[in-house]
Amino acid sequence: MKKGEFFEAVIERVDFPNKGVGFVDGERVTVKNTIPGQKVRGVINKKKGGRCEGRLLEIVEPSPLEKKENVCPHFGVCGGCLYQSLPYEEQLAIKAEQVKKLLDPVCGENQYGFEGIKGSPIQDGYRNKMEFSFGDEYKDGPLALGMHKRGSFYDIVTTTDCRIVHSDFNQILGATLRYFSEKQVGFYKKLQHTGYLRHLLVRRAVKTGEILVALVTSGQTETLSETQETLLAGWKETLLSLNLEGSFAGILHILNDSLADVVQSDETTVLYGQDYFYEEILGLKFRITPFSFFQTNSLGAEVLYDTARSYVGETKDKVIFDLYSGTGTIAQVIAPVADHVIGVEIVAEAVGAAKENASLNGLSNCDFIAGDVLKVIDEITDKPDLIVLDPPRDGIHPKAIGKIIDYNVDRIVYISCKPTSLARDLESFLNAGYRVERSCCVDMFPATAGIETVCLLSRVK
Repeated sequence: MKKGEFFEAVIERVDFPNKGVGFVDGERVTVKNTIPGQKVRGVINKKKGGRCEGRLLEIVEPSPLEKKENVCPHFGVCGGCLYQSLPYEEQLAIKAEQVKKLLDPVCGENQYGFEGIKGSPIQDGYRNKMEFSFGDEYKDGPLALGMHKRGSFYDIVTTTDCRIVHSDFNQILGATLRYFSEKQVGFYKKLQHTGYLRHLLVRRAVKTGEILVALVTSGQTETLSETQETLLAGWKETLLSLNLEGSFAGILHILNDSLADVVQSDETTVLYGQDYFYEEILGLKFRITPFSFFQTNSLGAEVLYDTARSYVGETKDKVIFDLYSGTGTIAQVIAPVADHVIGVEIVAEAVGAAKENASLNGLSNCDFIAGDVLKVIDEITDKPDLIVLDPPRDGIHPKAIGKIIDYNVDRIVYISCKPTSLARDLESFLNAGYRVERSCCVDMFPATAGIETVCLLSRVK
């Protein structure tokens, strides 16, 4: 096959995270955002080193695995969900196979205990946070608010019936879109850097039902037909009039004049209530602000952290390092009988939240340090008895791995949100005398390609 050539193929499997694999005349073709069993039509857009990558043009025939009922109406157009049309059991099977396929060559097939996958307690309405974008569904079209269209950096799909969030999210989104459409307020155009409306941030606690909403805008108020104060007051009253299952903890306005397409705050104004709410995980309370890192599936997080806690094992009187600790959730889950837990996290706001949460939960044996793991662990005088790792998607810096190995602890628990990074990092640990005892997947992201993996490593005596 050559670049630009059209083809048809049946997808035989999907490699992590979304790479469908098919064959044309014995030649392998990778097509993103496809499902096993689908017959697809595409065009070759890249060929290098004998590898062909195709761009999906259409689904010629659906997969026999796909269900026909209760599929999200935005599926296939919105770029958010890959597996929405598959029964949940099939989603779990695909994800478990993907992770095992990555770990087996590193750990040795049948040389470690692969414990399969644990599902999310709920599959619909599980997300506790969404960042919706303002835009238009097509160039110069009406105002839209929702998720990016699959494969597009600009087009926005209005997702008023999203299945992976609670219905309160959809009501808030719909009311916000109607309000600003009626006021004829324009969105921020990323290329021209002009316009007002940028994002809508919604967070909702599963356990308490508290809701935090933030409208993110630029400071370009000169095009508004009324004062910003009047406009925002009307939006606030619109939200407060909604008949929601949950209740508002806070309604905020966030000013963001960054040229980058990111959700961040130059200035935050509380329009109603407060700028935080509380969520509960495994009996612990956590204070969450607009930008706090917190697992997006609260009930799934309980499964993940309970699994990690079981892998950590006995902690009585031990010193534990929780590296890449975020808001300190794992540290606090394992702290009650430990002697001392030290968390290290590069995001200062997350460290501040971790300290507040530890105090809130009455835990005096947790210390949290702001800084890069690579540098901070040189400054810590304590020596750990065991280490928990929960790095970002890109995994652990190679030099940091070396320093972690130098502690010579008997057990390391590695929690990963990207199994390709996990597999790469595990090679370094195995080469240094560790072995993977067991591993388990936890599905925190039903309908999407995401997957969490927990590994227990032990030092070979």
